[in-house]
Amino acid sequence: MKKAYRYTPSGVCSSMIEFRLDGGKVSDVRFTRGCNGNAKGIASLVEGMPASEVIEKLSGTTCGGKPSSCPDQLATALRLALEKYGE
Repeated sequence: MKKAYRYTPSGVCSSMIEFRLDGGKVSDVRFTRGCNGNAKGIASLVEGMPASEVIEKLSGTTCGGKPSSCPDQLATALRLALEKYGE
């Protein structure tokens, strides 16, 4: 069963990340604000991937001089969802 999640990122241009997890697989990723093309690209690339793999690939990604990025914040959101809800 797909479960919807919302995450408020910090230190990046996007103001909200929404996604679904179904059996640990990522779907329906949407970023509010941020770089529209990059956000759509990230969402498309991670569609159907195991959350653990997305976390591994995107964690630690930076943006310019910022210590985080929208992909890094997605990884954080997924990690928190897995830890909190045991997806």
